[in-house]
Amino acid sequence: MKINPDFDKESRINNWEILIEKCEGYLSNPEAWPVSPELNPKEIMEEAAAFDFNQGIGFDQAVNHVFKGLGKYQVHTPHPAYFGLFNPRPVFPGIAGDLIAGIINPQLAAWSHSPFANEVENHLIREFGKKFGYPEDYIDGNFTYGGGESNFTAVLCALNNHFPSYARTGLRGIKQSPRFYTSSECHHSFVKAARMAGLGTDNLRTIPVDKGFRMSVHHLEIAIKEDLSSGYAPFMVASTAGTTGAGVLDPLEEIQAICEKYNLWHHVDAAYGGAGILIPELRELYTGIEKSDSLIFDAHKWLSVPMAASLFITRHRDILGQTFRITADYMPKEAEGMGVNDPFSHSLQWSRRFTGLKLYMAMLTFGWDGYGEILKHQLEMGDLLRTMLRDHGWKIYNPTRLPVVLFGNPADESEDFIKSTCKHVLNSGRAWISVYTLQGKPTLRACITNYNTKKDDLITLVNLLNN
Repeated sequence: MKINPDFDKESRINNWEILIEKCEGYLSNPEAWPVSPELNPKEIMEEAAAFDFNQGIGFDQAVNHVFKGLGKYQVHTPHPAYFGLFNPRPVFPGIAGDLIAGIINPQLAAWSHSPFANEVENHLIREFGKKFGYPEDYIDGNFTYGGGESNFTAVLCALNNHFPSYARTGLRGIKQSPRFYTSSECHHSFVKAARMAGLGTDNLRTIPVDKGFRMSVHHLEIAIKEDLSSGYAPFMVASTAGTTGAGVLDPLEEIQAICEKYNLWHHVDAAYGGAGILIPELRELYTGIEKSDSLIFDAHKWLSVPMAASLFITRHRDILGQTFRITADYMPKEAEGMGVNDPFSHSLQWSRRFTGLKLYMAMLTFGWDGYGEILKHQLEMGDLLRTMLRDHGWKIYNPTRLPVVLFGNPADESEDFIKSTCKHVLNSGRAWISVYTLQGKPTLRACITNYNTKKDDLITLVNLLNN
């Protein structure tokens, strides 16, 4: 029998109905599942390998099998009592954007193949760059698959900016060993970036944090001076606007002044916290970010679009070309002379999905003000959770206005108590939290990642903690 990969129209419509029913059932009631699964590796492997592909099982059975597996064996981040990592419930327009991108399947590597898609992403880069305060005429950037790729892009751009021969000669052409700096609370993607760029982790210096868990500007300058006197070549400082563990923003303006003093590239990892720029009450926290050389922002975190969509944005229009420019005879040439960039020569990626569409659909639907209201609700839920925890005798450890809460019991701050409490919450299946060690102190971590989280969900968590 001849296979029709498209199905016929009638079959497609029937299969759409099957798929929509399953999707709508999940979107309407993610609470039907425990927040976290029982982890039985043998059982899960058997479920994933239930079919050997010797013959097909049909679309409807395939959909049922996948939904069953993901339903039973999945941490359900769309659940309103998921207080975990920066994994949100995705907004519906973002889901629709992912679906449209999957159907039309644009290839963004060459501008001429997907000019509208490429210009949508360029438009988003410019508009978000303006929100962060970059001068409009200087904004450039690209979409990546995640914050790790974006931070790696920043390291490569900083190297090419500071050492113009780096792209051609590599590290061998640099007489002094390059060094860059970030705080002890930074994201670990910088460790990977140091390895992948050939710098080595010895040339990534982690700077101590102050009492508010922000990078210590005093210790940063000491480290830079030490390295200069020892023959190293400092080239970049990576600050953080919303640390992964504690949700703290580094003193961006003061770090910027240090970077200007020593001619260093200032990169801001705002993967999570960057969305706070849309909340007027938080705008002062980001003072100085507008002077940075580059920043990253993950729309799949606090803006709640489906995984994964990260933006790398810079105020240097030529640096991405200097870092990634390449020619390939087999690539389309229609865009030559049009004053546009082919993304394959402007980014780390080659083949490129239309990643920006899910953010574009959400921005078209909600606009800046709509998104601001969504974020404010989560901010309010974070404040309410802090109040409820304090009222029940818990102690809050991290001073931040973002909805990330690190807490513990002052009567028992032992690691055993923290871990057993977390395990109790997870085993209940009714909520999800994690353990985070903050500068040597074990804490419980709860983050408001879901725009549907309400007071009742906070009550559920606090009751679990107290029983």
